[in-house]
Amino acid sequence: MAKVGVVSTVLLLAGCAASPQPAVIADERPVPVRLAAATSDSGEQRLAVSGTVRIKRETALAFNAAGRIAAIAVREGDPVRAGQVLARLDPTGLDASQASARAEAVRADADYRRLQTLFDKGWVTAPRLETARASAAAAAARVRQTGFDVGLAVIRAPSSGTVLRRPAEPGQIVSPGATVLIIGEANSGHVLRVPIADADLGRVRLGQLAAVTVPAVGPQPMAARVSEIGARGDDGSGTFRVEMALPARPGLKSGMIGKAVLRFGGIGPGVARGGVVMVPASAIFSARADEGFVYVHDSAAGQVRLRQVALGRVGDAGVQVTGGLRAGEQVVVSGPDRLRDGTRVAIAAAARARG
Repeated sequence: MAKVGVVSTVLLLAGCAASPQPAVIADERPVPVRLAAATSDSGEQRLAVSGTVRIKRETALAFNAAGRIAAIAVREGDPVRAGQVLARLDPTGLDASQASARAEAVRADADYRRLQTLFDKGWVTAPRLETARASAAAAAARVRQTGFDVGLAVIRAPSSGTVLRRPAEPGQIVSPGATVLIIGEANSGHVLRVPIADADLGRVRLGQLAAVTVPAVGPQPMAARVSEIGARGDDGSGTFRVEMALPARPGLKSGMIGKAVLRFGGIGPGVARGGVVMVPASAIFSARADEGFVYVHDSAAGQVRLRQVALGRVGDAGVQVTGGLRAGEQVVVSGPDRLRDGTRVAIAAAARARG
């Protein structure tokens, strides 16, 4: 029995010697990480939505009568001035119609005058005279109609602006009202048209301010204002069209893509609501229901500390933390899977994320 006890003791000691030893944190190489500061949440919500820049008034121009297009004097992108001749119809058919209408009006008027003389002598009845009078009036109206069509055989620019589209070409036969040119009227200004979901539409108000960025003209946001809210949703997407009036900015063109950010609610910038803070979504891991974890940077020790936090809503600005974190504390926003409680970290100044 004594020998067995000695062997057991030796095996036990050998097993303990073979067991892996825990790593010494002080000897670990610092893990490079990026940090972001937890910021006070004022309760303000943001809605970011992309849309298309348009000229407020984009006017479709057409001829009032059917015919062959004789000439179109402008191309897409050309600037135009008010009253400038843009397109003409071949006048041959219209002139013939007008001449025919005038001849018919002369005949009808002469017939009416002849019957009026006969009526005065009692040789024709009153109904026959009334018929002749109506025919003369109709012929006169036809003359006015053909004169109107001849006048609209030339398309002129309603105001100064830019040719946005030219769907027709010279020599093409067009029907009355068929679009020949689309003009963007410069004095109407530019707008950003965005689709808004019905769930968000109730928060949008006429006159509400928005920050709009159009990358094609620069990164600087411009102050826009909601100028129009659609009354009917799109049948396909279910969204409502909202227009935001843009300030004059050189280089703005119809068709450019822009992004608008609208803000709702809040109790004032930088005013925390009962310790509620916001952090980037990349700082949260192992989230379940309304709880998750973050690594908080301990600047004095050069280490990170694992901390459990209570989570609120998720938005464009990040994740709301309702408990377990204070405004100003730095949290890790890169590679939490490489860390554990007490890991030494290195933060490069250029890589530090700003909250």
